[in-house]
Amino acid sequence: MIDIREDDLSGAQTQALLALHLDGMRARSPPGTVYALELSGLKSPAVTVWRAWRGELLLGSGALKSLGAGAGEIKSMRTPPDHLRQGVAAALLDHIIGEARARGWSRLSLETGSGPAFEASLALYRNRGFTNGEAFGGYTPSAFNQFLHMGL
Repeated sequence: MIDIREDDLSGAQTQALLALHLDGMRARSPPGTVYALELSGLKSPAVTVWRAWRGELLLGSGALKSLGAGAGEIKSMRTPPDHLRQGVAAALLDHIIGEARARGWSRLSLETGSGPAFEASLALYRNRGFTNGEAFGGYTPSAFNQFLHMGL
């Protein structure tokens, strides 16, 4: 069973997963195309972070950033390699979509990369109803970055 809880970002496991996420984004993305939030960005009042747990074992993370005007952005989705293909990302994404709906928002968006390292996550997002669209929130479009949106 996956237990999804809001997280204050203070735990060692949480910070290690964030470091794994940032390192992975930087390794798989061209310079200047990484928009992943660091710890200080995730601590913004506009961002809510959740972690997925099984007992005391951290399975994954995801965050929701308010963009105002009934819109939100999915940030920091990451599952450690040992827990891939176990439904963790799907559970987190469904939780985040449900939270956005509960807040009465009308749109969710996200920015991600292109290429083989991003295909599994892109398939998950598209399976939930996200479609490619325009850049948003001050992002700079590039041949690498993709912008996905979903009406709620």
